[in-house]
Amino acid sequence: MATTAAHPINGALARMHSLLDQLAETSLWSMSQSATAEALVDFSQLEARVTELKSRTLAHAETVAVAETNASPSVAVWHSNATRSTKRESFRQVRLAEGLDRYDLVREALGRGDVIAEQASVICTALDELPDDLDAGVLEQATKALVAYAEVHDAKALRVLGRRILEVVAPEVAEAWEAEQLAKEEHEAEKSAVFRMREDGHGRIKGSFTVPLLAGQMLERALLAFAAPKHQIANRAAADEGEHDEQAPVPVRRPTAQRLGAAFVELVERLDPHDLPKAGGVNATVVVTMTLDSLKDGLVAATLDTGDRISAATARRLACEAGVVPVVLGGKSQPLDVGRAKRYFTPGQRIAMGIRDGGCTARGCDAPPAMCHAHHDDPWSCHGHTDLDRGRLLCPYHHRRIHDPAYETDVGADNQVSFHRRT
Repeated sequence: MATTAAHPINGALARMHSLLDQLAETSLWSMSQSATAEALVDFSQLEARVTELKSRTLAHAETVAVAETNASPSVAVWHSNATRSTKRESFRQVRLAEGLDRYDLVREALGRGDVIAEQASVICTALDELPDDLDAGVLEQATKALVAYAEVHDAKALRVLGRRILEVVAPEVAEAWEAEQLAKEEHEAEKSAVFRMREDGHGRIKGSFTVPLLAGQMLERALLAFAAPKHQIANRAAADEGEHDEQAPVPVRRPTAQRLGAAFVELVERLDPHDLPKAGGVNATVVVTMTLDSLKDGLVAATLDTGDRISAATARRLACEAGVVPVVLGGKSQPLDVGRAKRYFTPGQRIAMGIRDGGCTARGCDAPPAMCHAHHDDPWSCHGHTDLDRGRLLCPYHHRRIHDPAYETDVGADNQVSFHRRT
């Protein structure tokens, strides 16, 4: 590859290209097992040394304003465009270069091939996270310790060791610093917790979530309990037998993503709504409406209280689950009209309203049943009865409006309530 500069690094790179050109067509058939293994280790060390040299050059690129050659906003963006790398990869390389520029001991270890780029990146990140006011001598001890650990630990293990490095080099400050860091992380994790769900239009719901570490691990343990009970039993049995013989324990394989998905479905289906907070006066149940024939062995689809449809076979399977209330049309139902015996609508009445109303009955409102209140059309205070025919679902907003004297209402033939502001 031609070069226009006379710097020693440019000349060395040209010679490297020349050497690689000579090896381009070299056959590997005669390479022995030991020679192959040795070469692969050498490649790793060579890559590390080249990475150190490249990182120094990237740091220098900031000094000589390389980004200005094509008006790029940063060296990382310039590098991405010039090398056809993704911006994510270019920014990662620039961050490593900046870290090595701060920590000479790590850069020197990378230049010798004693650590690889992945390890160097983890070490720099761990050092960056240490207290800003840490004594320089302690920082140097931490750097030396992590570089030494890199001789026997991979990047994943180094990440864990890096978080606890102060316990090794400065135990007198480690406890307070760790407590401060954990409190900060847990606070940020609680603020950033999100959960998203969306229907894909093909009988599935997709989603993603971010939760604090503890909650995530609790969920994982619950899923593993559903996904791999046989593996766990086999492992325990093997451990018990190990007291009497020298057989190796049965290995426990981590369940596949598909198996964990099935476990998540089972976990949700087995949730007991009686253990959950009530929403709108009703336990967190899914109401499945089906005909008596479908409950037996028919094919007519069942309807959820959200309006979605599921197969008759799935409805029959779910009919015995704790989190599902089956409403069988034509079957025996619980009493729904209790007159003035009770002030509030019963759970059975609430479920029936959800099936009948489908959600808030205010015209144009799409609040689902679980988010609605049960409203008396004839106020209880005016001797109204708690009867299904004289009750309706209204979301909290429209429930307040229907009791607001500033509005008058009328109920259409479709049972929808229209609101009109009084003049």
